[in-house]
Amino acid sequence: MNNLDTPQTVSPSPLVLVDNLERSFNMGHQTVHVINGITMTIQRGEMVAIIGASGAGKSTLLHILGTLDRPTKGEVLFEGQNMFKVGETALASFRNRRIGFVFQFHHLLPEFSALENVYLPALIQKIPKNRAIEAAKSLLSEVGLSHRFDHKPGELSGGEQQRVAVARALIRQPDLVLADEPTGNLDTHTGDELFELLRTLNQTLGTAFIIVTHNEKLSHQTDRLIHLQDGQILEDRNLNEALSQETIDVSYPEEI
Repeated sequence: MNNLDTPQTVSPSPLVLVDNLERSFNMGHQTVHVINGITMTIQRGEMVAIIGASGAGKSTLLHILGTLDRPTKGEVLFEGQNMFKVGETALASFRNRRIGFVFQFHHLLPEFSALENVYLPALIQKIPKNRAIEAAKSLLSEVGLSHRFDHKPGELSGGEQQRVAVARALIRQPDLVLADEPTGNLDTHTGDELFELLRTLNQTLGTAFIIVTHNEKLSHQTDRLIHLQDGQILEDRNLNEALSQETIDVSYPEEI
């Protein structure tokens, strides 16, 4: 059965498995290859940074992982199920329940309050309104905005707007949050604060995060760093292992 809405049993398999992924676009008489045979896994609760120059394929990869775009070739398995072997209705329902999105520009609805912006996605999934409101209040408090429930986006700072967007991404308790340059539109201090918030939520909630960023400093504070170049993985480095190795090297200096 290929129903992505069916509850899954816990297994040691990866949360996401990407196998030989390709994505190309036809532009006139020319075919542009943006993703060229990417294979990788994402584990539950992992925080992964994706870096690379403009045009490396970062955003395209993120859109495919979020089922906002379909690959030309290859597979994306979510808990062992091929995400692109179901109809659009089932895929949209899966996306709303299991994946959260945070973009560089928050895309909040300007006519609605912060609280309404957060709980509206839950209403789409037919969660009772009182439950959705309570969950939204809890998340806004978690991101430090308990005093901003009734403020509209135009009354919030850029950092506060992004915090609302983060709360909105988490309202359905997704297994995976995809963030495309979430700090790119913020000043350095506010961006650092937002990234620290994402890291805290990743560790406390156990939600997996994949973050596309040009910020090298922030990318090195994740569990893993994936460097894309020309649509391929140039480097896939476990930063926790690297940190552990550094600790070992310091603890056991060479004998004189």
